[in-house]
Amino acid sequence: MGAGEPPGGARAWLVWGVAAAAYFLAMFHRNGMSAAALQAQERFDVGPALLSVLPMVQLIVYVALQVPAGVLADRLGPRRSLLIGLGVMACGVLLFAVAPSIVPAVAGRVLIGVGDALVFLNVIRLGALWFPRRQYAVISALTGLTGSLGQMVSVAPLSALLRGFGWETTFLGAGAVSVAVGFLVLLVVRDGPVGAAAARLHPISLWASIKEALSARGPRVGMAVHAVLMVPFCVLGILWGYPFLEQGYGLTAGRSGMLLTGVALPPMILVPFLARLTGTHPNLRKPMGLTLAWSITLAWFLVAAWPGGLPPIQVAGATIALSAVGAVLAPAIAFDYARDGLPASRTGAASGLVNMSGFTSVVGGIVSAGVLLDIYGPDAFQIAFAPMASLCLLASSVLTVLLWRYPKRAG
Repeated sequence: MGAGEPPGGARAWLVWGVAAAAYFLAMFHRNGMSAAALQAQERFDVGPALLSVLPMVQLIVYVALQVPAGVLADRLGPRRSLLIGLGVMACGVLLFAVAPSIVPAVAGRVLIGVGDALVFLNVIRLGALWFPRRQYAVISALTGLTGSLGQMVSVAPLSALLRGFGWETTFLGAGAVSVAVGFLVLLVVRDGPVGAAAARLHPISLWASIKEALSARGPRVGMAVHAVLMVPFCVLGILWGYPFLEQGYGLTAGRSGMLLTGVALPPMILVPFLARLTGTHPNLRKPMGLTLAWSITLAWFLVAAWPGGLPPIQVAGATIALSAVGAVLAPAIAFDYARDGLPASRTGAASGLVNMSGFTSVVGGIVSAGVLLDIYGPDAFQIAFAPMASLCLLASSVLTVLLWRYPKRAG
């Protein structure tokens, strides 16, 4: 352990666990539109392009607030930031539950995006404040794993809840759970080990934080990693996964949910082990990141360019499974790179930039797919996913350049 590093231990795991529960819930709210997409079309009487506004506006708000949220995490502290985020998110979910038309529904998603923006970065921030550096990749990976579990719960189980209890009851219940998790954060979470707060506080301005983060090579690599590894599976999980499998392949809602849930399970089991490897042997990040980035990029180009229409369901399923591997490993690699060259007291802005980079690509993938489906028909998924594949190609190319002769880091 380095001098002055936090010790970790049982108390650190308890604090992180409660904060991670807040992130689990945020992912549930963020990705719920995938399972609810077809019901939302009927409820609000909108087509695919207008439907994509719901997750799009939420993600735009989320992306726009990433760097301010990171600076706020450094200044205000994770505990208060999480409480604010959960409160705003609960208000947005409640409004979305009772919205009679698309306009108040969009307002609800905006509030969810504001609250969501304050959650993930503060869970990552708590990892930097409570655990030694060598464990940061594991904490980042487990945080991403928690989010993947939240995404899974927002797919098949949420679809079943919507069918069994209806729109309003399901989402009102989700808002009540947000309030309950907020009370847990209030009771358990603290910003750092006792006696460590004074050493942690070195506030600087927003622009100085951005300049400091971008001047280091690690955060720029983290931005490129996040812009490719987590994008395809998020595009599917947030909105287009169910329509792709139901309308593109004719699967039932139940089988679509089983596929989207099942492909995420194997990589989730492996993530803690792989993240421990990158934490102990940080130079493994480079080959792991490049291999995943180019594999995901080429796989989606294969789907988009398959002659004669969509490829067999086995090929599509393997591509989704590979995307799930990238999504669950993205935090371990991207956010670990983001800490290179920066003090632990100011990781918020760098983490915000990494998250902003990834979700900017997600927004581009979601919106472009919606527009192209509106133009070419509801089953034109090859054309719809071509822009997403192109974004992955761009990010993979940038990542390759940035990692050329990247300096080695001691384990």
